[in-house]
Amino acid sequence: MQPQYQRHLAVDGTFNIRDLGGYAIATGETRWRRVLRADGLHRLDHAGMAVLTAEGVTTIIDLRHGHELETQPNPFSTNPAVQYHHVSLFDQLAPSAMAGDDVLYDLYVQALTSRQGAIAQVLTVIANAPDGVVLFHCTAGKDRTGIVSALMLAVAGVETAIILEDYAMTKTRIAPMIDEILEGAATRGVDVETFMPLLACEPETMAATIAHVIGSYGSAEAYLETIGLAPQTIDRLRSRLVEDV
Repeated sequence: MQPQYQRHLAVDGTFNIRDLGGYAIATGETRWRRVLRADGLHRLDHAGMAVLTAEGVTTIIDLRHGHELETQPNPFSTNPAVQYHHVSLFDQLAPSAMAGDDVLYDLYVQALTSRQGAIAQVLTVIANAPDGVVLFHCTAGKDRTGIVSALMLAVAGVETAIILEDYAMTKTRIAPMIDEILEGAATRGVDVETFMPLLACEPETMAATIAHVIGSYGSAEAYLETIGLAPQTIDRLRSRLVEDV
């Protein structure tokens, strides 16, 4: 039987809008059209925004740096149809300064450690959002978006193997925008060869990140408690993806 919803939501001007619904959990599956993860929305015109609001989007969370907003403004920031929030998730983090074998893993761990306030803010916005669909995004929908997605899916009870599959889907989805991302990096004076490893999207990176969360905090839920989310907030966050929490 053809499912009612597809994982990828095709909208002109975007490449990587994906639903976090339909993933197996102990009680069934996560809820469709409750939470969307996405790449940059700066290419959207009025028609593209209308597609998303017609799908039920009422809350937008932009995880990009301030300078990204300056050069690629978010059209939803002035759209009265949604509640728009900007939380720079990687603020003051420099991926180029990461020195380990897996620079993305180092970046993710740094974010989980030093950007706890921002992560808590994002998850609290999602938990307290009004009825409708919450969409959070960064530029490629891979790293900042990937961390938030992994935490949400883990708290919802999705198995790690499925979370890794969700993370790795971005690899094929962002292929059409690689040239644009590299051009933007070169414009900022970044060495392209050094920048290339940051475009990777290997499941091993997210596996190591999840292992770090479990090893350091015990579980994703325990991590959320550590960064300041109250049990009631965690329950509301979970209910975004799980029925009858």
